[in-house]
Amino acid sequence: MSLAKITSLTGRGVFVPGNDIDTDRIIPARYLKCITFDGLGEGLFYDVRKNADGTDKPHPLNEPRFKGATVLLSGANFGCGSSREHAPQAIQKYGFKAVVAEGFAEIFYGNCVTLGVPCLEAGREDIAKIAAAIEKNPQAEITVDVAKQEIRFAGQTVKATVRASARDALVNGRWDPIGELLEGLPDVKTTAMKLPYLAA
Repeated sequence: MSLAKITSLTGRGVFVPGNDIDTDRIIPARYLKCITFDGLGEGLFYDVRKNADGTDKPHPLNEPRFKGATVLLSGANFGCGSSREHAPQAIQKYGFKAVVAEGFAEIFYGNCVTLGVPCLEAGREDIAKIAAAIEKNPQAEITVDVAKQEIRFAGQTVKATVRASARDALVNGRWDPIGELLEGLPDVKTTAMKLPYLAA
């Protein structure tokens, strides 16, 4: 099994404003009872997107013009709170391929990377520029360049930061530790057979 090398991604964006958006807002706790992560995308931001009767509240993800967006933009300390893996799973299952924010909670960041969802940190003013471009033209393409650590949109380029270990894992296709372990299983078996206490 060879993991994809994630060097850059291009897609349309949507801006979900706010700082300290925690994992309970990203995916409410009641969704943690699921057996698999399939279908978690339906619960993304559910309590701030939907009324009790299931009708829509005002929210960027409910706006038809942003349907199909694959780059999620937000504010500072995104993904804080509970360390639930369901939050990045919900983001990925909804269809997002990358997240750009002013900053991220540590565990959330790591959980995103192990799903192959790059998280890029950018300055507040630069995120505002991207958000303004999206607002002006929701069909505008945004290129999230992990390798070059920059974001390109509407003829503009802004710098972004990807943590060194995450960048290395993504651009070299080593972002899933379980996948790497399974890929190396033949070598593990070969080595095990050479060990006298295992070969017997």
